[in-house]
Amino acid sequence: MLIKRLIASVLIVSVAFLNVSRAAAAELVTTDAVAAAEAKRGAEADRAKVLAALERPDLQAKLQELGVSPAEAQKRVAALTDDEVSYLAGSIDQAPAGGVGVLDFVLIVFLVLLLTDILGYTHIFPFVKHGETK
Repeated sequence: MLIKRLIASVLIVSVAFLNVSRAAAAELVTTDAVAAAEAKRGAEADRAKVLAALERPDLQAKLQELGVSPAEAQKRVAALTDDEVSYLAGSIDQAPAGGVGVLDFVLIVFLVLLLTDILGYTHIFPFVKHGETK
């Protein structure tokens, strides 16, 4: 008898909440919103591609040779704009398989880091003057 009451109580509660439904909200999605979302997904994919390329041991060795730690390079890639990351990812795609493409990529990363250092966003290279007056 106790089991029947328990089952009946559970069924009553579940049937009572069966009719509760949520109202669906619909809104117009513009072409610009879809394009922006697609561009954001593309930028995230490009950023992941550049970060994956920075994990390669030969690139890390070349960056160390230029005086840039891999951790600092990853921070700078995270701080790049979507256009800059897209440019770097495109250079990865266009680079030939082998050493020349690796050197080109490292040179581009080095130049981007140097440019951000010259503009004052970072202080990576000690030889770059940051507008200190004496």
